[in-house]
Amino acid sequence: MPRKFTYDLLRLFRDSYRDTTNLTSNGSPVHRLIEQTSLSKACEIQQKGRGHSIDYWLWADLIAPESQRLLKNVIRVEQQEEADIFYVPFFTTISYFLLEKQECKALYREALKWVTDQPAWQRSEGRDHVIPVHHPWSFKSVRRYKPGQVYLEKDVILPYVPNVDLCDYKCVSETQSKRSTLLFFRGRLKRNAGGKIRSKLVTELQSIEDIIIEEGSAGAKGKVAAQTGMRKSLFCLNPAGDTPSSARLFDAIVSGCIPVIISDELELPFEGILDYSKIALFVSSTDAVQPGWLVKYLRGIDAQRVREMQSNLLKYSRHFLYSSPAQPLGPEDLTWRMFCSLCKCWDFRDTVIFAITVYPFHARNADCWQAGEHQVAYSAVAARGQRIKKRMHISRIAVALLYLSLA
Repeated sequence: MPRKFTYDLLRLFRDSYRDTTNLTSNGSPVHRLIEQTSLSKACEIQQKGRGHSIDYWLWADLIAPESQRLLKNVIRVEQQEEADIFYVPFFTTISYFLLEKQECKALYREALKWVTDQPAWQRSEGRDHVIPVHHPWSFKSVRRYKPGQVYLEKDVILPYVPNVDLCDYKCVSETQSKRSTLLFFRGRLKRNAGGKIRSKLVTELQSIEDIIIEEGSAGAKGKVAAQTGMRKSLFCLNPAGDTPSSARLFDAIVSGCIPVIISDELELPFEGILDYSKIALFVSSTDAVQPGWLVKYLRGIDAQRVREMQSNLLKYSRHFLYSSPAQPLGPEDLTWRMFCSLCKCWDFRDTVIFAITVYPFHARNADCWQAGEHQVAYSAVAARGQRIKKRMHISRIAVALLYLSLA
């Protein structure tokens, strides 16, 4: 794509980083997009800090020199004709938060026109294109320009990038005996939509001695407070927010704090690959707000099960840590493997545009690939209103970045 949709937006973020770190505090992803990114003269990304944007990490993996890439199930190709799918590397959230409203909308329309004018799009009407939409406001003004664009059986859900540091083997060993808090939550205590349950949980839990429920804050101090609290707790409360999921779930996982998920509509990343019952507890909203029910339930979990789940959290953390270079069985790898399965499952004449989202309120992953030496995919797909399961061997897929004009 032209530079204005990729490199120029990264430069804008870098140049305005200090001024916008807390521009929209308490929930905005601005301060968690791409920290301290620099651009070399060759216009290659050199990542110095930690990235907090899913579209950035996938793009960074694809543009890395092939000799440095560790993932081999997806390859980048230069010619559109060689591609199985097309990844659209447009940083929609950066533009939303850092440009004026009308300027942002104009850039969205321009990006959309550029993409839809390409021969690759016109051949398939976008059915084999991957568009990263990782925030409910990203690309909002043009996102639903085509009926049926969001289709629940083929959209892929990805995890947020954790906002706290990994609690590794040494950390887990040191903190295990210090986890004196039964249940911890730090975040916005009042939310809209499905998040209204938070205020009910606050009323029910806030006065209990070994439970910590507190209002969260953005920035470095907020991160330290959340990280410290999670590392001192056995369980971390994960109620719905404005959407069924939040970054807090993945913060808990990498902190060794067993997530207690209270969200009746939640679809989780890589559900066909990962068994979340080994690392998290699922509680219905109805049960959670019953007086005394949740506390009694948590206190009734035996110590052996807690230790097993803590051990599993340590093993599962790798699946939620974005990195450069992208690691085998990391989130980038699992994402590409899911697309491998979807490419073989779907008849592109019948389906629509792939979308990547970390806000699962409008997406459902139907891929059922399970990790293993033989990489056998079990994919549940919808075809003409019926559920069909197919068994297949995954092969590499070729991805063409819509990246034809750098001028």
